Amino acid sequence: MSGSISAASVEETLKDFWATRPRRPHDGRKIAGVAAGIARRYQIDPVIVRVAFVAMALCNGAGVLIYLLGWLLLAQADDEVSAAESLIGRGHSSTPTALTVLLGLAVIPATGFFVDGGFTMVGGVLLSVGAIYLLHRGRGQLNRPEPAVAFGGGGSGEGEVGLGGTGGKVSATDEQTTTGGVTPPAWDPLGAAPFAWDLPEPGGAPEPVAASTPVVARRPRSRVGVATFGVALVALAGSLVTSSYSDWFHAQHVIGLLVAVLGGGMVLGALRGGGGRGLIWLVVPLSVVGVLLTTVDFDVDGKQMGSTKASPTTVAEVLDRYTASVGEVELDLTGLPNTGTVTTGVEVGLGSAKVRVPADADVTVDCRADLGSVRCLDRESDGEGRHESVTDYGDDGPGGLKIVLDVRSDLGEVEVRRG
Repeated sequence: MSGSISAASVEETLKDFWATRPRRPHDGRKIAGVAAGIARRYQIDPVIVRVAFVAMALCNGAGVLIYLLGWLLLAQADDEVSAAESLIGRGHSSTPTALTVLLGLAVIPATGFFVDGGFTMVGGVLLSVGAIYLLHRGRGQLNRPEPAVAFGGGGSGEGEVGLGGTGGKVSATDEQTTTGGVTPPAWDPLGAAPFAWDLPEPGGAPEPVAASTPVVARRPRSRVGVATFGVALVALAGSLVTSSYSDWFHAQHVIGLLVAVLGGGMVLGALRGGGGRGLIWLVVPLSVVGVLLTTVDFDVDGKQMGSTKASPTTVAEVLDRYTASVGEVELDLTGLPNTGTVTTGVEVGLGSAKVRVPADADVTVDCRADLGSVRCLDRESDGEGRHESVTDYGDDGPGGLKIVLDVRSDLGEVEVRRG
């Protein structure tokens, strides 16, 4: 599996991969066992494979497409063929036919999205295929499935060792030199003293002395993790600098770039003997944040970060909108006079949006949180897609200061209270 890369070697590697492709185990799986099967076939940490799938999923869903194809094309540990091959009648698979059809249907929109997913999707798929190719080229000789040894003369069990060409039968010569199915020792070739056959051979070798436990040399620490962390810091610094000149470097893309760098370092460390496993504590939280950022739609200005506090005392001081990309906005309207009309909004990408209104003001408020909690005067809710609309005239009834609010947070907390 080594040497220069040529068209012939690529074809040979791909054929060998297909012939010895991983099998999905029943134990250690999280969903369908695709990641566990790849890790077991090439003897690497399954966490690394799962992180790689998560990282590729951030590439416009490339990891999802690869996982679905693995579910269809990799057989389970005790099946004859994969689910897709079973569907066309090439053997038996324990995957239900209905599930196989559903998986095939799920691949169709994923493949269509591959065509329209742009460079990120296409690049993610190509990167996944390239990683699998390099993995098999470098570690394909490990844990290869052993071919079954046929029982000699048409024996009945797969994997049994045959007895030459006798078909499992004992020859006449063997019958003459055995008694009760036991071969006599060398000192009694005629079998005259079977009662003494259990005695040790004359002049036999002494019993072997148990060897002491060998001292295993400590494996030197791998530098892959440190080097990868350094490359990730350089990538982060470069992204922050480049973000002033390019709109591509949003938080989602920067996190995806960092996950790709760290994940690549973990894969390289695994190929070089297990280094870089500590990077998992960075990859997992970054992947979770990346998934949340790609799930929730952020429309606020990416340059507005931190805490914003405002306490206007006149209607003219109230801004049309208070925004923050990451952080919190606290707007205190309790110092306004008891007359006039105020219309404003508070919008936060990641964080909290809090507004205090006078106790006697007539308030019409619309509270939204794509993912988080909403405390909108006397209404409360938590979860995804929270939306509360409230009109409240206060303890003194209609009249006085009128306030119209639009308060929202993409991911975080929304709170409007009297006070």
